[in-house]
Amino acid sequence: MSGFYQKRRKRPELNLVPLIDVLVMLIFFAFVTMQFKSAATLNITLPKVETAGKNEFRGNVTISIDKDGSMSFNGKKVADNQIEGLLSEVHNVDKDIPVLIRADVTTQLGKVTYVWDACRKNGMMKISLQSQ
Repeated sequence: MSGFYQKRRKRPELNLVPLIDVLVMLIFFAFVTMQFKSAATLNITLPKVETAGKNEFRGNVTISIDKDGSMSFNGKKVADNQIEGLLSEVHNVDKDIPVLIRADVTTQLGKVTYVWDACRKNGMMKISLQSQ
């Protein structure tokens, strides 16, 4: 039996170094391509309008409504009942100032019409809706 010998199978090994290299590259790629947003801005996805031109808004009154219905007036979060008072103050300063309403694509129509109506009640007729 000296001619017969059992060939031992080599124990399989899992080489972790290439796996770790790939994982590090994926993490690095994720950090490089990540976009950081300011905490003060609302997460709004604007609806697309094919017939709209470029939105060249030069005014300084912007009312944003996010998908949850939260509103901000020139970047500051405000409650629904504060909008009319703020618009009244702006109207007393400049009645011809344009107002830009930025609403998320999933915002309820009632919120947008509430803001639009508040603008009109305060004599502000230059109202625009922002789209993509």
